[in-house]
Amino acid sequence: MSKTWRPATQLVHGGTLRSQYGETSEAIYLTQGFVYDTSEAAEARFKGETDGFIYARYGSPTNDMFEKRMCALEGAEDARATASGMAAVAAAVLCQVKAGDHIVAARALFGSCRWVVETLAPKYGIECTLVDGRDLANWEKAVRPNTKVFFLESPTNPTLEVIDIAGVASLANQVGAKLIVDNVFATPLFQKPLELGAHIVVYSATKHIDGQGRCLGGVVLSDKAWIDENLHDYFRHTGPAMSPFNAWTLLKGIETLPLRVKQQTENAAKIADFLAEQGKVAKVIYPGRKDHPQSDIIAKQMTGGSTLVCFELKGGKEAAFALQNALEIIKISNNLGDSKSLITHPATTTHKNLTEEARAELGISPGTVRLSAGIEDTDDLIEDFAQALSKVSA
Repeated sequence: MSKTWRPATQLVHGGTLRSQYGETSEAIYLTQGFVYDTSEAAEARFKGETDGFIYARYGSPTNDMFEKRMCALEGAEDARATASGMAAVAAAVLCQVKAGDHIVAARALFGSCRWVVETLAPKYGIECTLVDGRDLANWEKAVRPNTKVFFLESPTNPTLEVIDIAGVASLANQVGAKLIVDNVFATPLFQKPLELGAHIVVYSATKHIDGQGRCLGGVVLSDKAWIDENLHDYFRHTGPAMSPFNAWTLLKGIETLPLRVKQQTENAAKIADFLAEQGKVAKVIYPGRKDHPQSDIIAKQMTGGSTLVCFELKGGKEAAFALQNALEIIKISNNLGDSKSLITHPATTTHKNLTEEARAELGISPGTVRLSAGIEDTDDLIEDFAQALSKVSA
């Protein structure tokens, strides 16, 4: 694979392995284990003296292709594919901390991500401090001598806050911590956390990378030394591996990632502008609009907007439910990054386990709605919103 290939080419050809049959589409290696020509060959493989696969829990040819293709897109040295996005998050966090260590995390996290650092980690003696990640001073104030990990997502779920990744990464380097960035909402096409100084990037590949509602998957990307020293043994012995079938499905999905994300982003931007003009909408948050609160940071670290739009209806939960129930094309679902446009009410779904006070801190009100724009015709989506808004009481 040429290093000069651009993303759209890398995502079709990167990391491809072909068998002796010369297949066009990548093969699915549905096998649990592998055989060796001799006992000596098996011994050498297990010692690491020769390259090759040992067991599908550690890796397989299909998974290897997916990992290499993601590395090419992200600019990472190494990666491990996991069974889900949350398996990737848990692995990235837990593989590098021990009892007595401390994590600083942005409070605006997906509910399950927040549970890992706020609830699970303390059960094993790992302390956690949540901060308003938008202000670098908050990260600095939270640092302790035992701080080992910084963790953030940007843009955030669901309110699309944007955090200065380069600023947080610089502070992490000063204090000897590793910065993990959940880059799902930006996609690897619009934001490169490793280039901005982050040490580890995680994805729910379920979202844009598959992007067609078919399978779960996740991936952790970093430099080879970090993966070898931290993630490798955790991954081998705890078993969060992705299935080869899902890796193959994701390989097929990633080929069309630029095409889908381009259309989704164009749709999201136009819908955001439409919603901003509607009297029943209190506010719209979209990274591509000049009125975004962190537009200056977006200009520095993102090359595109997002496929997601967050907006708030004046009528609260009643209005949000009425809108969602009246939509015809756009479907109610807690998933995102799909070819189909999806909408959800975070306060009663993805973030329902947070207290009302915690939701208010994050800017999630009863009227907050999150849209994941799909690849449908833009005018059809806007017309769907128009007819649904007409059924929402003023």
